[in-house]
Amino acid sequence: MRIRLKTKWNHQTREVSLADTVSVLAFNAWKIGMQALLEIENQNFQTDTQLQRMAIMEEVMAFLVHVLDRIAYAELEEADRQKLLSHFALKLADHIQDNTRDFAGQGDYRNPFINKLNTRLADYAETSWDQAEQLPGFSMGLSFGQYIAASLGPRDQQWALDYIQRTLMTEILEPYKRVLMRLGLLSKALS
Repeated sequence: MRIRLKTKWNHQTREVSLADTVSVLAFNAWKIGMQALLEIENQNFQTDTQLQRMAIMEEVMAFLVHVLDRIAYAELEEADRQKLLSHFALKLADHIQDNTRDFAGQGDYRNPFINKLNTRLADYAETSWDQAEQLPGFSMGLSFGQYIAASLGPRDQQWALDYIQRTLMTEILEPYKRVLMRLGLLSKALS
């Protein structure tokens, strides 16, 4: 999966704010999620409706928030980590709100995503993480695969898990870790 990442600012000498960092992070996370969705569809997995596609995007976004949380745990002070994660989650919730409203009409799509995110973060917290490599362990990959598979049509749920866990997760994490490195949120030594 080759994605052009945006991680540079026009004025290199200015200090980059949290809002700027979160904006770039959310923009790139959304691009990565869209590419993952395209890969799922290119593999001919069943995605019939826009709401189904948004459910997949929500799962990818929740996974990326949790990966950032695991990485930030080793890289940032607790207060900075909490601030970064909450701003990132809210920015992604804005993307969910705007994109879902475009085809589903007016409504609150932000709060259901936040609720799903809180549930997923609690679930992922119980899974394994390779701290040395800064990568999900088997149980986290399995959980991610199950959440994505549950969002697919019933025809593909049992077949998609292996693809998601073995291929798609890696294709998501490679560009995401590059973004985190370029933003200074992941040490080069850990990647």
